[in-house]
Amino acid sequence: MRASLSLDLAWSLPGMGFGVSRPARLGVFFLCLLGWTNCKSNTSGSGPSGGAGAGGSVSSSLTSGGSVAGTGGVLASGTGGSATGGNQTGGNSGQDSGTGGAAVGGSGAGGDGSAAASARDGGVDSAAQGGTAGPTTGVGGTGGGTTGVGGTGGSGGGGSAAGGGGAGGGSVVGGSTAGSGTIGSGGAGGSKAGSGGTGGSKAGSGGTGGSGGGSATGGSKAGSGGTGASGGGSGTGGSKAGSGGTGGSGGGSATGGSGTGGSLIGGGGAAGGVAGSGGSAAGVLYEGLQWADTSGNPIQAHGGGVIKVGEDYYWFGENRNPDGTFFAVSCYRSADLVNWEFRNNVLTQKSATELNRANIERPKVIYNATTGQYVMWMHWENGTDYSASRAAVASSSSVDGNYAYLGSARPMVGTGVVDHGISGYQSRDATLFVDTDGQAYFISASNENYDLNLYQLKSDYLSIGALAAVLFPGGHREAPGLWKRNGVYFLLTSAATGWSPNQAAYATSSSLTSGWSAWTNAGDATTFYSQSTFVLPVAGVSGTAYLYMGDRWAGAWSGPVNDSTYIFLPISFPTNTSMSMTWNNTVTIDAAAGTITGATNRFKYVNKASGKAMAIQSASTADSAPVVQVADSGGNEQRWILNYDAAGFFNLTNLNSSRVLDVLSGSTADGASIVQFTSNGGANQKWRVVDNGGGAYQLVNKKSSKLAEVPTGATADGIALDQRTASGAPNQLWQMSVAQ
Repeated sequence: MRASLSLDLAWSLPGMGFGVSRPARLGVFFLCLLGWTNCKSNTSGSGPSGGAGAGGSVSSSLTSGGSVAGTGGVLASGTGGSATGGNQTGGNSGQDSGTGGAAVGGSGAGGDGSAAASARDGGVDSAAQGGTAGPTTGVGGTGGGTTGVGGTGGSGGGGSAAGGGGAGGGSVVGGSTAGSGTIGSGGAGGSKAGSGGTGGSKAGSGGTGGSGGGSATGGSKAGSGGTGASGGGSGTGGSKAGSGGTGGSGGGSATGGSGTGGSLIGGGGAAGGVAGSGGSAAGVLYEGLQWADTSGNPIQAHGGGVIKVGEDYYWFGENRNPDGTFFAVSCYRSADLVNWEFRNNVLTQKSATELNRANIERPKVIYNATTGQYVMWMHWENGTDYSASRAAVASSSSVDGNYAYLGSARPMVGTGVVDHGISGYQSRDATLFVDTDGQAYFISASNENYDLNLYQLKSDYLSIGALAAVLFPGGHREAPGLWKRNGVYFLLTSAATGWSPNQAAYATSSSLTSGWSAWTNAGDATTFYSQSTFVLPVAGVSGTAYLYMGDRWAGAWSGPVNDSTYIFLPISFPTNTSMSMTWNNTVTIDAAAGTITGATNRFKYVNKASGKAMAIQSASTADSAPVVQVADSGGNEQRWILNYDAAGFFNLTNLNSSRVLDVLSGSTADGASIVQFTSNGGANQKWRVVDNGGGAYQLVNKKSSKLAEVPTGATADGIALDQRTASGAPNQLWQMSVAQ
C-alpha cells in the first residue's frame, strides 16, 4: 500500500558466510545414576562402605554387626560404621561415621546410626527425609518405614529425566530423623517439563514438594509439575513449598506440585503456579487496541511477519520515526502469540548508510536450513517518496540478533526488464514463502501495484533466481499473504487504496505458478478496518489453525504509523479451497494446542488503585448521570461495549443504558466530570484504549487527550470519575476484562 513513483538504483547482494548459532531456550536436565555396592555384615568392627541406594530400593547389608538394613534410601557410598553395630538402621547399638553421598533428588545421607532397633526390612513407621546432597551425616535411629523415592517437585521442574523432586527425595532408611537436606532442585526446565521423580509409597518428612517444584524455570512450557508422593504423612514440602513453578514464556497454567503427598499438597504447591509470560495456556487478545509488550511499551511491528523457532514465535515489523521514516525493524518473542517480549531492534538506521534516511516496509524473515542464516526481505524507499520501489535484503545467524544489511535493488535489474522507465521491476508490498520442498519465494507488487510478481529465490535465499510468474496482471492488488494448506496454495491480498482499508480477497491454486482461481472476497467491505500483513499457521497437538494478522493503519485518519493498531482473527475453511473470516472483538489463542477461537464480548473496567468497577450511578439511564466506581457486582451498569469509530477510537457504550462514556460539556479541563450521554458523534465521547501491559489500560479522551481516573485515588464506593492529565498513577489505570 502507498503511492506510486519511480527511480533506478543498482542491485548488489554479496554472498554471506556467517556461522550458525541457533538460539536454544530449552532447559538442561541432569540425571545422576548411582550404582549398587553389596557389603557383607559382620558381628563387630569397622563396616565396609554402604551401597548407594536408588530411592526406596532395598540396599545391601550395610554395616558390621547389624541386621539386614531396611529398604534403602538414596545413599551414596557411605563409609561403614567404625564401631559396633551398623551405620544404618537395623544395627545393634553402635555408631558410625558414615558419609552420605550425592543422590538423585534430595541426596540421601549416610547416618550416624545409634541405638539398637532390631528393625528388619525397613523397620516400622518412622519415615525420613533425605539429606543434603554431597557428604552429609544423617542421624540414625530406630528402623524407618519404607519411604520410597521422594515426591516430584512442582511444575516447571524436571525435563525428561527425574526432574522435580527427583528420584529418592528424602528416603534414608531408619532414622526418625534423616538429614534435613533439600529435595532435588528439579532441574532447569526443558522443552517440556517432565513429571519429575515418581512418588514413594510413603513420602516421609519432606518427601513431597521439593525446591525444584517451586522455582525451577519451566522452559518454554511449564508442564504439569508432576504429582507428589501418594499417601505421604505430613510432609514439610522440602526446602521450598513447591509453588507450582514459574511457567515458561507462555507456559500454560502449571498445576504446581499438586500431588497428594502429605498434608501440604505437593509440598504446598500452588495450583496453577505462577504462569510465565503468556499466563494460561490459552491467552486472549482484545482486537484493534494498541497492544503493549511485556514491559508495557507499545508493540511496533507494523506490516510485519512471524517465524517460529523452536517453541517460540518471533514477530518482526516496522518501527517508524514520528515523521514516518525508518527507525528500526523491531523483533518481539512469544510462546503463546498473546504476550510479546521485546527482543531487539534487529535492523536500524545505523545498520547501513542507505538506511539513515529511508522507508522500510513489510519486513519478513525466513530461515535457510542449509546456510544456517535467517534472511529478511523488505520494501525499500528513499524516505521521501515511492520512486525507488526496491527490494532489500539482510541476514543474521541468530533470529533476533543484529542483521547485516546487504543492499537494495529492483528485482531483475540489468536483465533488460524496464518498469515505468527504470531498469528492473518495481517492488513494493511484499512477502516471503518457503514451500514444503524448501524452495523459497518472494512475492511483491510491481507495475504501480497492478501486478503481483512471484520470484524464485536462489538456494541461499539472498538473491532472486528467476521470475516464476506474474500473478493476476492488471489486478491492482497489494499486501500479499501466501500460505499452503492441505496441498492448496492460498493468496490473500487487499485492493490498492493507500492507507484506507478495503475489501480483502483471496485466490487458490494447486500450483504456485499457474491455475489460480478468481478472487473471492474475505471479511467485510473494509476487512474490519484492516489490511492484511501475514497469515500464520499455528500448529499444535490438536491440529493447525491459521491466524490472520492485519494492520489498522493510523494513516487512514492522518495519524503517525506508530499509532496504528492490530487485529488477529481466526481463519476458517468451509472447504479445502475456500476460507472465511468473521468479526470478533476478542480472540483466544492456544498455541500449544494449535487452536484459535473468536468471540464478541462485553467488558468491565476495574480501577487499579481502588479495585472498584466503573459503573453508572444507581444504574441510571438518564443523560448526564455520573460515572462512578462501585464494588464489582457484575451488573449491566458495570458492563461496556466497545464500538469502533473507524479512526482509532472507540465509543464505550453502557450495556444497561445504551448511553456512551462522555466528558461533560466537552470540557478539556482537568477535573471535568465523566458522565454518560446519548451518542452524538462528539470527540468528547471517543476514547483510545491504550494497553499498558499486565492487563491494565488507559482510557484517553480524543478531544481533551486527558485520562479517565478516580480522583485522588479514592477507594470508596460512589466516587465520581473525572478526567486529568496523565500522571502514570494507578488511579488512571483500568484492569480490562471480559464481563461474564
